[in-house]
Amino acid sequence: METWIWIPITFLAAFMQAARTAGQKHLTKDFSAIGASYVRFLWGLPFALIYLLFLKQQGGYSLPDAGWEFFVFSALTAFSQIAATVLLVFLFSLRNFAVGSTYARTEALLTAIVGALVFHEALAGAGWVAVALGALGVILINLARTGIAGETLLRRLFQPAAGVGLAAGLGFAGASLFLRQASLSLGLDDWLYGAAYTLALVLVIQTAVMSLYILIRARDQVTAMGPNWRGCLFVGITSVIGSAGWFTA
Repeated sequence: METWIWIPITFLAAFMQAARTAGQKHLTKDFSAIGASYVRFLWGLPFALIYLLFLKQQGGYSLPDAGWEFFVFSALTAFSQIAATVLLVFLFSLRNFAVGSTYARTEALLTAIVGALVFHEALAGAGWVAVALGALGVILINLARTGIAGETLLRRLFQPAAGVGLAAGLGFAGASLFLRQASLSLGLDDWLYGAAYTLALVLVIQTAVMSLYILIRARDQVTAMGPNWRGCLFVGITSVIGSAGWFTA
């Protein structure tokens, strides 16, 4: 069962990620890119802790004996995901959002490339073909939707929105690889509990870091949560379900 269970989990994670992104786009009417990103972590943390506590009690587990490798890779995951999320939300404010989001969706291809170069985890030949076709398909669909052709296409593919999108995709790719290393370093047999424990620590780091920044530089983003609590709750729930899915898969 474990050889294929990652497939439906990944579909669930992708669906929740799309829902979360739509929710964050809606929040940008009242939040900055930093504020909309902060909502994801702050409102998702309680649900991640509840999920971890549930698994801990169900399995009768004790806290794992985590080494320095786990904490280092968890911190790298946290900062990579913060940067990628802020860049993705920032794309909403750019004129050519479609082009930038196209580059951001090359995350799978970037993950495969960085994983092979840095972590020596290369895909098989069929895997490379599948990832490349997926990235190409996303690009073609988005370009067809925007009606870009000829010289205009070349100009738009090399403008700031494209650079921001590529940086966001690279950030999410790095986060995926770092979180995998963090979770595997725990050496737990229960992959659900290992993923939940990693997710909880990553969210604690992200919430702490962004809370410090928000309290110093952007307190108005906290007051904006009151009137938008439904949207914040939606982003928090979909975010933690999506992240739990990615971490587990």
